[in-house]
Amino acid sequence: MASTDPARPNVVVVLTDDQGCWAMGCAGNPEIRTPSLDRLAATGMRCDHFFCSSPVCSPARCSLLTGRIPSQHGVHDWIREGNVDSEKDTAIEYLRGQLGYTDVLAANGYRCGMSGKWHMGDSARPQKGFTHWYTHAFGGGPYYNAPMIRDGKLHTEPRYVTDAITDDALSYLDACAADGAQPFYLSVHYTAPHSPWDKANHPDGLYESYDDCPFESCPDLPVHPWQANSAPRGTGEKRRAILKGYFTAVTAMDACVGRILDKLESMGVRDNTLVLFLSDNGMNMGHHGVFGKGNGTFPLNMYDTSVKIPALLSRPGHVPEGVVCDAMLSQYDWMPTLLDYLGMDSPEAERLPGASFAPLLRGEPFEQPESIVVFDEYGPVRMIRTREWKYVHRYAYGPHELYHLVNDPDETENLVDDPARRPIVEEMKARLDGWFVRYADPRLDGTKEAVTGKGQLLLAGPAGNGRKAFGDDWCYLDADGNRRT
Repeated sequence: MASTDPARPNVVVVLTDDQGCWAMGCAGNPEIRTPSLDRLAATGMRCDHFFCSSPVCSPARCSLLTGRIPSQHGVHDWIREGNVDSEKDTAIEYLRGQLGYTDVLAANGYRCGMSGKWHMGDSARPQKGFTHWYTHAFGGGPYYNAPMIRDGKLHTEPRYVTDAITDDALSYLDACAADGAQPFYLSVHYTAPHSPWDKANHPDGLYESYDDCPFESCPDLPVHPWQANSAPRGTGEKRRAILKGYFTAVTAMDACVGRILDKLESMGVRDNTLVLFLSDNGMNMGHHGVFGKGNGTFPLNMYDTSVKIPALLSRPGHVPEGVVCDAMLSQYDWMPTLLDYLGMDSPEAERLPGASFAPLLRGEPFEQPESIVVFDEYGPVRMIRTREWKYVHRYAYGPHELYHLVNDPDETENLVDDPARRPIVEEMKARLDGWFVRYADPRLDGTKEAVTGKGQLLLAGPAGNGRKAFGDDWCYLDADGNRRT
């Protein structure tokens, strides 16, 4: 069977796609049905201030895996080209030569499996210590007839893709149970609740179960003036249809998380398996008048609803249960935390920005400095956030933003032009610049790349040999349908 040695616990990481931190019952949302996530929170810890490293999928996933910020690993936007070999495209291993925490786990005797969305380049080829490899060929697409890869071959999956990913994960766990006492690691990466959200893409009955939902948990606000026309959005009945699809995708995924927890229990390893649940980035579903994440607007945004993600950690009998953690944590903290928790050295610890929060998982005292700061980036847009203030700087074009989060948690009043706040702006900008000078690789610095949210085409920096690395082949339209540059 799988490992029952408390010193070598198994690990399961469930990663969702575009799930807002608000989209869980255990986070206080009375409308969305997430009994399995609520169960996970009740048997572990919910982190109330967990941040992504970039409010878009591929950069965030690369940071989670490597502990590096985008300006260290070089993935600055969602990977549009380089996913698979085809007549029009050539697969690119965007993280070639970069250490992932699964490399360390594999080197320390862990059996590593991947089921679901990869979206970090060259999706057909197992990477980063994984020996089991069932992946989505791209980053998203239809929930039925999804393009999936097994044994290096592309096929169309007729089943609901959330169920297909779960079935594969359960098969992997069965194999782990049958093959001895080797500890296992499993990544279950859902495409849910990413669009599409139309009825045809989701199970009959479940979609209709939200017919009477008032969706008061999602603000019904005027369209944000920066709303990108590339993101699904709407008002009235169109808005309701979008929200029904989104809530349905979350609830269907939640049921599959429950199946995984049930499997771990039936294997007798639930209390010896650390389960992490989180999303790649946040999501606005009407929040701020936006539908979408960081590239739901142009200019790209850094609203808390885009950069805060759901995060649950559970290992019954080990991780404190029923706890809501208020510490400010980031995806780049995950690699040092996991390796610390497992008693493994992090070979690149000195050059990585993250810090271990493993004491929280052990129930030990954990005190963050009062000056704890979270940083975020999306190409030339960078953010620095304390508990009290958030400053957003757009290096190439502006505008900049300053929010007093204590008095304005919904980020409605931009104080950047208030003369009285000038010292705060200057201090936060200096801290922002200094942090990125310390950690960014000058060859891969996002402020020097033409990132606008339209996708990454090639390796960034010198490795791209001067070719266009980021998409610019469509224009954004404003709310009235007029072209914006």
